[in-house]
Amino acid sequence: MDNFEYIGTSADLKGGFDWNLVFKWDYMTSEERNKRAGNPIQPIRTPMIAGGLFSIEKKWFEELGKYDKNMDVWGGENLEISFRVWQCHGSLEIIPCSRVGHVFRKQHPYTFPGGSGNVFARNTRRAAEVWMDNYKEFYYAAVPSTKMVNFGDISERVELRKKLSCKPFKWFLENVYPELKVPGHQDQAFGSIQQDNNCMDTLGNFADGNLGIFPCHFAGGNQVNENQEFSLTKEGFIRHLDLCVTLTGSMPGTVVKLFQCQEGNTLQIWERINSDTMLKSHNYDLCIDSQEVQMKGLIVNACQPGSTSQKWSFAISKGG
Repeated sequence: MDNFEYIGTSADLKGGFDWNLVFKWDYMTSEERNKRAGNPIQPIRTPMIAGGLFSIEKKWFEELGKYDKNMDVWGGENLEISFRVWQCHGSLEIIPCSRVGHVFRKQHPYTFPGGSGNVFARNTRRAAEVWMDNYKEFYYAAVPSTKMVNFGDISERVELRKKLSCKPFKWFLENVYPELKVPGHQDQAFGSIQQDNNCMDTLGNFADGNLGIFPCHFAGGNQVNENQEFSLTKEGFIRHLDLCVTLTGSMPGTVVKLFQCQEGNTLQIWERINSDTMLKSHNYDLCIDSQEVQMKGLIVNACQPGSTSQKWSFAISKGG
């Protein structure tokens, strides 16, 4: 924004999102990259667009229902129209030979009624309610605070979906974005991992981030805060979105961290032992321990059934 310098980005990206419904850039799979090796300028099918980088034929934009006019200010519209295009018989593509310069400002030049978080949550919830069918429950599990946000009247958008004979969200997941894993389909548990009144917590960290514990802050019912949302898979992974709790060494006192989930990575596989109250590494006789959580975060120590710092309970909504 200061000198209009043009900084290029990778050409191997497509738009995506996690169950928190926040846009992100995904690297194409190795299969997709291999297919494109002989023709690097061919269009890239993308599950989602970045809202400022979008063009569409005017006539079809009108037939498709334009934008949801009951969304406010900014945010969520790219999510909504991405779902709508794909589910209503269209497709979205990134054109590699196009060139777009986006000036990132230091702050928004406009205001958000009730705050930007509230506006984004309202808009995103409208999209989820109209287009995601029962899969919206994974969004509410990831961001439980949104259940308290008033999303307004969506009857007109629901009627539009019927009029256009749009496909279900299940079709979108299976045919457009199979990389987005559905927690209930591969997980035996989905919820929070507790120790007394505290819960395992990402503390806002992402990849290569430490884990800690924090007072459990339930948003009502069995919904939990997104930083405390974990799923325990049948394969033994402890997942938070697309990250997995990972052992970083073989010695007692080693910290556990969040890293990208990798199929076959035994350092990410855990076993529930001692009547399912302890979390033991698949490779070693080491259990997740909160003994030094204030200094180091969660660590592993030799499994001791009598240790209160290794005892975990599970406030869980069962997956399908």
